[in-house]
Amino acid sequence: MSTTAQQGGRLAGPLSASVANLCRRLQTQVSPRTAAGFAQVLRRLGAPLQVAVAGRIKSGKSTLVNALIGRRVAPTDIGECTRLVTRFQYGTVDRIEVVFRDGRKQVLPFAPDGMIPAELGVDIDTVSHIEAYLTNAALQHMTVIDTPGLGSLDAASVARTEHLLRDASQGADAQSWGEGDLGGDLDDGAGGANGAGGAGEAGGADGAGGESDELDETSRNAVAGAEAVLYVMTQGLRADDEQALAAFTAATASREAGPVNAIAVLNKADTIVPETVEGSDGDVWKAATLLARKQADTLKPRVADVLPVIGLIAESAEAGQFTSSDAEALRQVADLDDDVLDVMLLSADMFTSWECDVPNGVRARLLAKLDLYGIRRAVEAIRAQPDITAGALRRLLLDASGLAAVRARLNTVFAARADGIKAAAALASITALAHASGNAAERQRVHDAIEVLLAKPEAHQLRVLEALTLVASGAVEMPDDLTEEVLRVGSNADIPAQLGKPDATREELATYALERAGWWRSFASFGATPAQSRVAHVVHRAYFLAWQQLKAPGAGR
Repeated sequence: MSTTAQQGGRLAGPLSASVANLCRRLQTQVSPRTAAGFAQVLRRLGAPLQVAVAGRIKSGKSTLVNALIGRRVAPTDIGECTRLVTRFQYGTVDRIEVVFRDGRKQVLPFAPDGMIPAELGVDIDTVSHIEAYLTNAALQHMTVIDTPGLGSLDAASVARTEHLLRDASQGADAQSWGEGDLGGDLDDGAGGANGAGGAGEAGGADGAGGESDELDETSRNAVAGAEAVLYVMTQGLRADDEQALAAFTAATASREAGPVNAIAVLNKADTIVPETVEGSDGDVWKAATLLARKQADTLKPRVADVLPVIGLIAESAEAGQFTSSDAEALRQVADLDDDVLDVMLLSADMFTSWECDVPNGVRARLLAKLDLYGIRRAVEAIRAQPDITAGALRRLLLDASGLAAVRARLNTVFAARADGIKAAAALASITALAHASGNAAERQRVHDAIEVLLAKPEAHQLRVLEALTLVASGAVEMPDDLTEEVLRVGSNADIPAQLGKPDATREELATYALERAGWWRSFASFGATPAQSRVAHVVHRAYFLAWQQLKAPGAGR
C-alpha cells in the first residue's frame, strides 16, 4: 500500500494518536504475535475510515458506490465481482489486486470501460477479496467497501459479506474497556476502564502467543472489517435488514447498534408510488422522504438516519455518465407534443416503444441512465429554461438524486466522528488481541495501559460515544426528553447542532452550554439512578467542554 495514510502517516485526531502511541509502547512488552497484531492496528489507525456499503441483493449498492466515488468502476450487473467484497481505496496509480485466501495477490488491469472486469479469470472460490486502488480524491478520506448482497441465492457471496461484518466483531465481545468507565466525576478526568481487557476468561487459544509473529485467525479477525456502515434499502424493510445492521454495529466501535457509525439510505426513491404514502400529496420525493422517516423510526437506534436517494441518477450525474449527447437527446424528448410525451412517460416499455421522432436506441440509453423520473425532471427543466446547458442540466439531476444530502450526512456522522470511531475500534482490537494471547500478564498489562489512556482529556469523546450507545440501545433508560438530548449531544460534532441551537450566537450558545452543564451535574447527584448518573456525568462534561471551547479566544461565530 503506497499512500501516506495507508502507511500510518495520517491519523484522524488526538484520540487516534493516543491509541497509536499506546500501541507502539506496548509492542515491546507483549509477545511477537500480539505485537504483530498491534502493527496491524497501527496501520488501520493511519488509514482512512473504512465504510462498508451493505444491503440486500439488487438494492443498488454498487451503483451508489460508483456515485460516492465519482467514477463508474464497481460492476452493477451480476458477475463474479459482485460475489466478492471489493475495497476501493486511494492510490497514486489505478490498479486492481485480487487477494487470495492463502495471501497471494494478483494484479489485474481495469476493463476497457474503466470498470473492474466482470470475470476475473481465476478460481473465485480461492479469492478472499478485491483491492481496487484509485486516484479519485473522494477516497483520500474514506475507503469504500462494496459488499455482496445479503439475501442472494449465492450462499458463498452472503458468507463473504457476513464474514466482513463478523470479522470486525471478533473484538466486540472483548471490548470491555468501556464498561464502568462512565462512573466517577469526570471533571477531574477520573474514572478509568474498570475491567478493561476483561478478567482473564479470554477467548482464544491458551498459549497461542509463543514466539511466533504470525497472526492466528482470531488475531487477524480482531483487526479486520469495516469501521462504519452505509446500509442500502429499498421500499420494503425486512427482518434481515435489521439483523444485518445489528451484526455490523455490534462489530464496530460499540457493542450495540447506535447512531455513531451507521446510516441508511432508501434507494430507488423514484420507484415509490406517492399514493401509497399518506401525506405525500402526489409528490414522489415527498413520499420518499416520509417513507425514509418512517424507516428511520423503525431502525433507530441502529442508524443515525435514513435518507432517500436515487442511486442511478446519482451515478449518471456524478460518475461522468451524463454527456452532452444525452442533454441533446433530452431536448428532443422535450420537443415532443404533450399528448405523446404523457403516454411515453407512463412506463418504461411505453417510453422505448411508442412511435415518435426520437430513435428507440437513444430513448433506451436515456432510460438506462436516468429512468423515467430523471427524464421527467430533465424535460421539465428544459421546457422551463430552453437554453439550459448540459452542465446545468447535470447539476440539476444530481440535486434531484439526493446524493448531496447523503454526502453531507456521511461527513456529519462519519467524518466528524472518525477520530472516536477509529480509536474505539482500535481499542477493541487491542483488547481482543491481548485476550487471544492466552497470557494473563499480557492481558493485565494492556488493561492497565488502556486505563491510563482513558483518563486523558481527549478520551472524553469515547465516553460520549459510549454514553450515546448505552442510551440509544436502551441499556440505560432515560426519560424521553433526556434521551433526545443525549442523542443530540452525542450524535453531532458541530457545537450548535449539539446544543440544538443552530441559529444562536456564540454568547447564547455559551450561556446555554453552561446552564445545561449545571443541570446535568445536579441531575447526576440528586435525581438519577446510578446508571443514569454515570451517563449524566458524561453529558455534563460534554456541555462543560463545549462552554470552554465557546469561551476560548478566537472561537468562531
